[in-house]
Amino acid sequence: MPDFVQPMQKPSLCIVTPALADANNGNWQTARRWARLLRGHYRVRLSKTWSGDSAEDGQTDALLALHARRSADSISAWARFRPGRALVVALTGTDLYRDITHDASAQRSLALAHRLIVLQDQGPRDVPEAWRDKCRVVFQSSTRRSTLVKTTQHLRAVVVGHLRDEKSPQTIFEAARLIAPEEGIRIDHLGQALDPGLGDAARATQAACPHYRWLGGVAHGAARDRIQRAHVLLHPSRMEGGAHVIIEAVLSGTPVLASEIAGNVGMLGADYAGYFPPGDAVQLVELLRACRAGIGQPAGTLASLQAQCEARAAWFERESEQRHLLQALAGLPGTEQL
Repeated sequence: MPDFVQPMQKPSLCIVTPALADANNGNWQTARRWARLLRGHYRVRLSKTWSGDSAEDGQTDALLALHARRSADSISAWARFRPGRALVVALTGTDLYRDITHDASAQRSLALAHRLIVLQDQGPRDVPEAWRDKCRVVFQSSTRRSTLVKTTQHLRAVVVGHLRDEKSPQTIFEAARLIAPEEGIRIDHLGQALDPGLGDAARATQAACPHYRWLGGVAHGAARDRIQRAHVLLHPSRMEGGAHVIIEAVLSGTPVLASEIAGNVGMLGADYAGYFPPGDAVQLVELLRACRAGIGQPAGTLASLQAQCEARAAWFERESEQRHLLQALAGLPGTEQL
C-alpha cells in the first residue's frame, strides 16, 4: 500500500494594520478585504502589531504590513526575529508622498522589505530608486453596482472623505460658494470632522449655500448608496495613495472629478478628462458646470467621463486584485505550501 501522504498546510500570514475594526477607516477596510482574498491560500490573522513575543507570532511564516511608518516597529521586530522570512510592506499615501522622503523609520521599512505594494500605477515613481524594483502594483477592488437612471433636473455631486487637511475639503467649501443656488448643482459632503476647524467651515458653508449639505459620518453602505445615486463623485485630495472611493464610484457607473495628483492619476489614467489642479475651486466649478450642461446628452461631458471610467473598471475587479496580491507574495521564503 502507498505510504500515507501528509496534506500540505497553508502558510501562516499576519497582516499588520495600524487600524482595526473600531477605526473603520481605509487601512482597516484594505486589511479586512486582503484577509478575505488570501484565506484560500494562507492562514490569515489581522493584528495591530507583530512583536515576536506571543505563540501566534512565533508560528507566523510571512508578514504583510500596511504603512511603512506606522507599522515600523512591527517591521523591525519581524526582521530581527524572523530574518529572511517573507516581509511585504504596503505603502499608503502618507508613506509615498510624505514619510519616505524624511522619516527614518519609514525609510528603514522600505530597506527591510522584500516586496513593496503600491495601490496605483504612479506609485513606483515616488519610491526611491534603490527600492523601486521591489514595487508591485495592486489595484484595490470593490463590488459592482448597477448604473442608475438619474434626474435631468439638477446635477447631484457627492464628496466622500473625512474632513482633514489631506482630503482638501476647503476646495469643496470654496467651490460651493462660487456656485449660485439656481444653477442646479447640489453637493452632498460625507465624512466626520477629524479637524474641528474644518467642521466649523463645513457648517458655515452649509449656512451660506443652500445647495451644499454636510451630512457628517455615515455607514459605508449608505455612502455607497449616495455614490450610486450621484451624477459625479468629487475627490479633491492633495495626497492619496489610491483612494478606494474612486473605485466604488467607477464600479457604480458614477464618473469622478478629481484633483490632478499622482494618486488619482494612477487610478484613472493620464488621459482622463475629469481632472482639475489641486486646490483650484474655479476649475472644479467649470467641470461641474460642464457636467450639468451635459446631463442626458449622449455626447456630453458627463457621458464622456462615464465612458472613460468604465474603460478602467476591469482594473478594479475582485479577481484582478486577488491575482496581483498573490503575485506580490509569491516566491518569497515562507509563502510556499508547508
